Amino acid sequence: MRQTSAQRSTEQYGGPDARELGWDESLYEHGGDGGDPGELPDTGPPAGAASADGGNGSRHGGRRGRGSGRARRVLKWTAIVLAVAILATAGAGYLYYRHLNGNLEKDELNLGENRLDKSAPNADGNTPLNILLLGSDSRNSEENVELGGARDNAGRKPLADVQMLLHVSADRSNMSVVSVPRDTRVTIPKCTDPEDGTVYPETSATINSSLQHGGPGCTVATWEELTGVPIDHFMMIDFAGVVDMADAVGGVPVCVRANVQDPKSGLRLEKGETTVKGEQALQWLRTRHGFENGSDIGRAKAQHMYMNSMVRQLKAGTKLTNPGKLRNLAEAATKALTVDPGLGTVGKLYDLGNDLKRVPTARITMTTMPWTEDPQNPLAHLVPKPGDADKVFSLIRNDIALDGKDKKKAPEEDAESSDPAAPRGEIPVTVQNGTGTVAQAPVTGRAAEVTAELGRLGFARAAADATPKSQADTTVSYPSDDLRGDAEAVAKALGLPRSAVRVTQGVEEVTLVVGADWRTGAKYPEKPENGEEDNKAPESADPLNGDDKSACMDVNPEYTF
Repeated sequence: MRQTSAQRSTEQYGGPDARELGWDESLYEHGGDGGDPGELPDTGPPAGAASADGGNGSRHGGRRGRGSGRARRVLKWTAIVLAVAILATAGAGYLYYRHLNGNLEKDELNLGENRLDKSAPNADGNTPLNILLLGSDSRNSEENVELGGARDNAGRKPLADVQMLLHVSADRSNMSVVSVPRDTRVTIPKCTDPEDGTVYPETSATINSSLQHGGPGCTVATWEELTGVPIDHFMMIDFAGVVDMADAVGGVPVCVRANVQDPKSGLRLEKGETTVKGEQALQWLRTRHGFENGSDIGRAKAQHMYMNSMVRQLKAGTKLTNPGKLRNLAEAATKALTVDPGLGTVGKLYDLGNDLKRVPTARITMTTMPWTEDPQNPLAHLVPKPGDADKVFSLIRNDIALDGKDKKKAPEEDAESSDPAAPRGEIPVTVQNGTGTVAQAPVTGRAAEVTAELGRLGFARAAADATPKSQADTTVSYPSDDLRGDAEAVAKALGLPRSAVRVTQGVEEVTLVVGADWRTGAKYPEKPENGEEDNKAPESADPLNGDDKSACMDVNPEYTF
């Protein structure tokens, strides 16, 4: 009788393989139910909401189980888009395009109340592109249960353990990818489920649980709150899609500096370069104990290397010259994806792929959000590292490459507003203190300090508001076009960039939120300029260049053969 790969792996290595264990072996390190041992205390669902642990498993994708923690999980998100773009060379006809369009699942982009304006265009009229890439632990199909393990979680509301922001510069010269560990505690804003109208109040919880608050649109809202970066699109994939894509691509070269055998993940490779695909690719992406010191940091590095290698191959087209393989890849990619309506057709994915193909691999930088242990639960959770995480997000907000290789550009002149401002003394301004984060307490009296500065500048009707806020970047919001000029006058007086001014339905007058990026001083800190030596990702972000073909994983000496 023919053996399955799972049976062969069990007999050879003395333990189950990736398909038996599921995506993350740590699901099973603290018990067999796949639950998250480090979750925040459950305060219960909102009125009328289904239990997060006992929901009926809607369309929303996500993942359950303690994730790999630190730079999780740069899989093949860019590769998926590139693969769909390459489909054009296969001569697919109109009916086939309609078929592929039908494969795509779609969901709302943003479920929050305070949505950010799109990024401002550069001097040439081009805008940056920000895409949130999500990996789901959905166990709402037999194939996902087989791959994800934890059968008891089938039908439960999924989590989004894989989360990363893909930022493409306005001139398409560079790309920055920032992943956030799934156990990072953040503020999840108020979200409303578009399917049943359930309202989920604002809460502090691990970022992966944001998917349970109505779907991927709440994860998008959470990222905008965390980073101050406006998200243009999202793309989400589940377990089955990961394996299908690995098979369809035909394998990805990876490298280890010594023989490695990890019984937890089932990975067994000899020293040097090996092309992995299918379940073996999944084993590579899951391996933690066998790499470096056995921490999640090593696993994250292996995943960054995998994605870079796959992108290089897809851009070179070395394994995608056969029309049949192209069609298989297109089928796998479109069936694996849930996207927002703005990416809801193959044509739109094709356009996106063409944009991404313009970026040379030498200007792709993979990073992880700098993190530190959560003071409230240091053994289980993380929080953004003050200073370093703020710097990464600021560079992205200002469209500055994380590799530090941007050429310095001449400062752009602000255009005159079409709406004239009222005299300063007649402009009502509400000032709120948003300097508090999950990692730092708010600066006491900060709203009053900035209100006093506005008064000194002639804004006699400025008033501090004690409503607690938490916001990454400082903003000046206004409710309607007739107050835009007033908002811009406030921003200009304080030295804020024009990009800080935005229209928001949630305010009644000009409202200044002093964010975590402005904790001290009367004037807003100067905007970083392209080309400055220190304007690159800090070392704590563990940057990896997309063109680094020499990358090779160190092996934990306890897991060699």
